[in-house]
Amino acid sequence: MGKLFGTDGIRGVANETLTCHLAYRVGQAAAISLGSFEGKRPKVVIGKDTRISSDMLEAALLAGLTASGCDAVKLGVIPTPAVAYLTVREHADAGIVISASHNPFEHNGIKMFSSRGFKLSDELEANIESLILQEGELPTKTHGEIGRISDGAQLMDAYLDHLASTVDGLKPIKVVFDCANGAASATARKLFSRFPLEATYLSADPDGVNINDGCGSTHLGKLAKAVVDGGYDLGLAFDGDADRCLAVDEKGKEIDGDQIMAVCAEYLTAQGKLKSEGFVATVMSNLGLHKFCEENHLKLLCAAVGDRNVLELMQKESMVLGGEQSGHIIFLEHMTTGDGQLAALQFLSILGQSGKKASELAGQITHYPQLLQNVKVGSNEEKTAILNSAELAAIVAREEEKLAGHGRILLRASGTEPLIRVMAEADTQDLAELVVKTLVQAVENIQKILNK
Repeated sequence: MGKLFGTDGIRGVANETLTCHLAYRVGQAAAISLGSFEGKRPKVVIGKDTRISSDMLEAALLAGLTASGCDAVKLGVIPTPAVAYLTVREHADAGIVISASHNPFEHNGIKMFSSRGFKLSDELEANIESLILQEGELPTKTHGEIGRISDGAQLMDAYLDHLASTVDGLKPIKVVFDCANGAASATARKLFSRFPLEATYLSADPDGVNINDGCGSTHLGKLAKAVVDGGYDLGLAFDGDADRCLAVDEKGKEIDGDQIMAVCAEYLTAQGKLKSEGFVATVMSNLGLHKFCEENHLKLLCAAVGDRNVLELMQKESMVLGGEQSGHIIFLEHMTTGDGQLAALQFLSILGQSGKKASELAGQITHYPQLLQNVKVGSNEEKTAILNSAELAAIVAREEEKLAGHGRILLRASGTEPLIRVMAEADTQDLAELVVKTLVQAVENIQKILNK
């Protein structure tokens, strides 16, 4: 992880840490790294979510890119995975997304895809970062070598066509979609109206400040109520940039990413399409997923948190399915990154073919009590010091003894926010709560000592 780039690009509060000056500089650095001063005229596609700051940052990025000799195609408001897909389809040298995903509206981010639709290599990311951070002005072009900007809004249809082609129709299911007042607001209705669904759309009226506000995959209460009150078969929720999908069953109970992956893995196995007889999850995945895979003779590999880590392990092990409990799921035969709407289509297809209720499908995977609590911290250095503390290690060891093989503990630094995440899993909710409370207190105490 660099000084600017975290696990998912550059993140920050708009006009505080993520400024127009920085965005302009990112554009310049990207253009230079892509070869604009090596006799090449690179092309980049750019998409954004619905945050009030996205237009501002887009303008600054475009200025930087074109000033340093790169052509840019504006896709408008569009899901993150659409940018990855269209980067490849349009033979662009890179794709850029302006989004902070599931974070609140005041945050924003800049993340980039390579010409193959994958996250940037560490080498290219480091090169861009070094240019951004170097002193002095970066070189610009003049005369006819300045880059051009073109409108690519019409390219969204190609992306939606691709998604629709991944399923052989859908059964008439009664479903509610929560668009998180984000990028899916521009695409979900256009996509799912192609199928004989009885669909209702929630949180699909973005105003710049309501993205992820009490809605979407991080706030399922509104969706669950709508499903139960309206007698729907299923609810599906996306996050701000629509690269995640979570669900609620007909009873209003959450179906998380672990459960969606398990259902999809079982179906792909039956179809003879699950390569390497398994899939990739993360260290955050529930113990119930591990037990389901053991019982069904599925290989489950766990990567560090982050879609980049999931993808790397998938490619290494030649697996076509992988993802995170948070709903970021990769179907590698269809998309190079997680795609919430793609996951929704796959789950709807399986649900329709199964003839079962959503609660029956998801109920095959026992969900062990799992509690996650975030502790706010300052710098990355503070995160590292806390997590490497001998005092914390001793407390963790003591709490692991309490679990005695019937649960687990995970502490990790967030790659996108100033947080340490404390997670415990146990046979009972009470025990999980007790362990998390103890560990959170320990982290806070160490933090106080460090800040004296």
